[in-house]
Amino acid sequence: MSVMDPAVSGDVPFIDIVSPEFSFDGPEVRQAQDAGWYARTALGLLVLRYAEAQELLRDRRLDHNGVGYLAMNGVVDGPLYDWFVPMIVNREGEDHRRLRGLVRNAFTPRTVSALRPYIRARAEQLAGQLATAGRCEFVSDFGDRLPLAVMCELLGVPPEDYDTFRVWSGDIGLVFSLAHGGDIRTRVEAAVVGLSGYIERLMDAKAADPGPDLISRLVAEQRADGQVSREELVNLIVTLVFAAHDNTSQQFTNAVAAFVEHPDQWALLAARPELAPLAVDETMRWFPSAASVYRFAAADLDYQGVRIPAGTFVMIGVHAAQRDPRVFDDPYVFDITKPRKAPLQFGAGPHHCLGAALAHTELSEALPVLVTRLPPPRLAGPIAWRPATGIYGPDRLPLNFS
Repeated sequence: MSVMDPAVSGDVPFIDIVSPEFSFDGPEVRQAQDAGWYARTALGLLVLRYAEAQELLRDRRLDHNGVGYLAMNGVVDGPLYDWFVPMIVNREGEDHRRLRGLVRNAFTPRTVSALRPYIRARAEQLAGQLATAGRCEFVSDFGDRLPLAVMCELLGVPPEDYDTFRVWSGDIGLVFSLAHGGDIRTRVEAAVVGLSGYIERLMDAKAADPGPDLISRLVAEQRADGQVSREELVNLIVTLVFAAHDNTSQQFTNAVAAFVEHPDQWALLAARPELAPLAVDETMRWFPSAASVYRFAAADLDYQGVRIPAGTFVMIGVHAAQRDPRVFDDPYVFDITKPRKAPLQFGAGPHHCLGAALAHTELSEALPVLVTRLPPPRLAGPIAWRPATGIYGPDRLPLNFS
């Protein structure tokens, strides 16, 4: 088999992923997926099929290369650089295991299960407010508020600080959309500075007066064993904030956006709440909050007849791969009764997302509450979508429930 360099393979489709009009639902994506497992972009490779995406997520010849990602977006210093480069997802090997070990116990099945009553009670409260009003802007009235409350309950953030936290933890997730320009870098940097300062003050307060929360435990462990520096712990907690809030918030809103398109499935879940785990999987497949994840080639490598030079940017097109007809029956049908392959948005191998089980639990508890308290929602105005790459979902989702 001959090996071709993707940078010069003119017969491979080109997709403009940084165009404001780009969508993973677009016909050019489906045509490129039919033609092969990847497409070319201005940034590098875009992987479009499920099997190849799953393999490459596990391939140790690819890494996250935080320095390379920021450099390709014109960021070489500043607060964004200082936070992103040493972030846990950009660490490898023993360094990554050291940091991951500190927070692993926060996301055990036992810990996650203990949060279920709180999640359901909070969901009931918010859904009751929606039912009374009969209409809402779902992002601000529910999608943001529930994951934010759960994250703050887990970390030990006082309720009076929730709204302050909310803007920062929403904006910081835009770090994976830097290629789209505009004011994104400014918003992310402001969020990094604000969150880091707040977390440092909260850590000091927890050290003086510890509680049963995660930050109190992390501060105590960090001081006791000395394996993680204070700077590393601040970075780690800031990363947990955006992973636990922004990602899950977008997935909640994406789930409801999917049900807006399919009101029959909303009614089906209301009649059969035991379908909730399958419904969560299907909403994650249909509209994944991490519509794409990226890697870089750490060295020259050959994969399926394609030479991928060291430093090549490789974007896993999660949204497209999870509608791959080679893997999914009826991939363009939204069906909450179908068991599906595992979602790709949480990564794989050593970097599989620690919070995946918590996100799944939040949606599994909250969706049955929404569908039993409210009739199928209808759009009350246009949806304002985030850029299609990175953390994806509506910034605004106006609905009515009349």
